[in-house]
Amino acid sequence: MAWYVYLLECRNGSVYTGITTDIPRRYAQHVAGKGARYTRSNPPVRLLAQFPCPDRSSASRAEWAIKRLAPAAKRALCNAGPDDGVPLFTCIAHRDG
Repeated sequence: MAWYVYLLECRNGSVYTGITTDIPRRYAQHVAGKGARYTRSNPPVRLLAQFPCPDRSSASRAEWAIKRLAPAAKRALCNAGPDDGVPLFTCIAHRDG
């Protein structure tokens, strides 16, 4: 089963990060107010990025690392996307500060 780290832009301009095995289902839960507590009060307006991970453990580690990034760094990660030839884990594991 594939796991994904995803980033959502919320109505208040913040970036929410989560993990799931089914992006469309999880996004629908967030929109319906049935997702995470944070997105109940700050509903998502769009999916910014999704990154495949080999397993749940890797997805959780990536989520934790992304949540530690500054908002601008999260958006830069979304803009870089998975097609830049650098794995997500390399990007977040070797960040400076």
